[in-house]
Amino acid sequence: MRKSTFLATGICALVMLLSNDIHAQKFPDLDKSPLDAAWYPNDYKDSNKTARIIYSRPQLKGRAISELAPNGKVWRTGANEAAEITFFTDSYLGKTKIEKGVYTLYTIPGEKEWTIIINKDRNVWGAYTYNDKNDVTRITVPVTTGDTSLDALSMVFTKADNGVVLNMGWDKVRIAVPFTK
Repeated sequence: MRKSTFLATGICALVMLLSNDIHAQKFPDLDKSPLDAAWYPNDYKDSNKTARIIYSRPQLKGRAISELAPNGKVWRTGANEAAEITFFTDSYLGKTKIEKGVYTLYTIPGEKEWTIIINKDRNVWGAYTYNDKNDVTRITVPVTTGDTSLDALSMVFTKADNGVVLNMGWDKVRIAVPFTK
């Protein structure tokens, strides 16, 4: 009888200790620049994907884009970690073939055009360790102006004649990056 009482008491103490430990966990608040993803096709029922981008969505909150993504400087294309772009099939950016796989998407903002950079590095925080020797390709695309202002950086893929376009919008800035097959 003593052994079972001791065992039951020990188990109860362990359960209470674990229970208290679980309730004592501190979970972080929501990130100020939430993680988001866009893919093509964007229908969740279609598993035959062409591309996906995972990025954090910085918000202007009354600031200018140039404060968060300065013109002429390599930018991580989002907040926190550098944007990660996955190609599920071989693609082209301009005349350069990009083999299927996972890459980092950097950009260099400008007033009239942005430079789009596909880089081999992965799991990168910001653009602090950006290494142009690991660039797969670069292309320059024009900046256009949207009718509405977007407070949070937004991305979406759309169908193109021979591939997809990665559309980026922030404030009234609009960028279209064409990937072909």
